[in-house]
Amino acid sequence: MEKNCVFCKIIAGEIPSAKVYEDSKVLAFLDIAPFNFGHTLVIPKAHYHCFTEIPAEDLTAMMTVAQKLAVALMRATGAPAYNLLMNNGQVAGQEVPHAHLHIIPRHVDDTVAFSAPQKHYEGDALPELAAKIREKLAKQTENQ
Repeated sequence: MEKNCVFCKIIAGEIPSAKVYEDSKVLAFLDIAPFNFGHTLVIPKAHYHCFTEIPAEDLTAMMTVAQKLAVALMRATGAPAYNLLMNNGQVAGQEVPHAHLHIIPRHVDDTVAFSAPQKHYEGDALPELAAKIREKLAKQTENQ
């Protein structure tokens, strides 16, 4: 537990939350500033800053819970769809430095927008970047 982490304090019961799920590895609760009602946060109980720090076992637990909760959220809110969103790092919009997955119920014309101008690869940039990523992934796999 990180002593100044708001999510660690929620896990410890020091800050109240509207819990919707809890087990030994994962806690899920309603976001207090939701994009839509039912917006839920799924967090690992162990403190990890971002997605890439979460061990596979805890990540699997989070995603298994998120899958079940997505169905329950759609049924509870009447939403026909949902978004899964995870911001990693301040530049990406992460406000709380404890890994967390957002499940956001979506409704037709709900005005929630996740959009940005699309970029376009020029020349050989697309296959070159793909090759570079494969190279880094291979080196990363070798080092494990």
